[in-house]
Amino acid sequence: MIRIAAAGDVHASEATRERVESAFARVEAEADVILLAGDLTTTGEPEQAAVLARACEGLSIPVFAVLGNHDFHAGRGEEIRALLSDVGVHVLDRSWATCEIAGMQFGVVGTKGFVGGFPGSVLPDFGEPLLRQVYAETTHEAEAIGAGLREIVHCDLRVVLLHYAPVEATVVGEPQGIHVLLGSDRLATPIAECGADLVLHGHAHAGSFEGHIGQIPVYNVAVHVTGRDFWIFDLEGARGRSEVEVEGPA
Repeated sequence: MIRIAAAGDVHASEATRERVESAFARVEAEADVILLAGDLTTTGEPEQAAVLARACEGLSIPVFAVLGNHDFHAGRGEEIRALLSDVGVHVLDRSWATCEIAGMQFGVVGTKGFVGGFPGSVLPDFGEPLLRQVYAETTHEAEAIGAGLREIVHCDLRVVLLHYAPVEATVVGEPQGIHVLLGSDRLATPIAECGADLVLHGHAHAGSFEGHIGQIPVYNVAVHVTGRDFWIFDLEGARGRSEVEVEGPA
């Protein structure tokens, strides 16, 4: 059994320092690993990332994270990544990592994801070069998910960590007109093809908590959706078999 503490859209800043530090201090005793689904900062300033870095520094459990659109807003994403990496946070960007937890190999594939929409309203690979660049960006993100899942196929448990949504079910509640900006079902294709035990994302603040890619559970763990600093998942399984239990808030 692996206990995952998950959160997205923490939006750390000096104004939220006390809440962020308190939340991470509490959850350390309640989980085996922390997964952060992007939008770690409010407007992408390194000073905001430093608040989160201090909360993560010295934790006894591993922390894996991806960046979100807010983290790139100020054009200082690399500085944010470096600040967090310096305190031991595994910041994933079209990459993957593994560790041993509770005697099992735990693998995480992490990337931001991107826009594109869902059946009935999707951006096509056609027209102006700028729009085709957007389509290509989502393609690169999807390809990275597939490549990462193939690299960690040996792991007992495999998690995909994103910021943008791979299924429309978890953005339901947001205005229909902006669904195209909240994720893309093209991100789901490599997950369906390669398999995973759990998919986590954020971004859709007014979205819904739960969806699926086939039989693979997908959860929107934006704190605005869960209503808590962290949500705990119990992930149990061995190679070829897994079961996810939604434990509840932390």
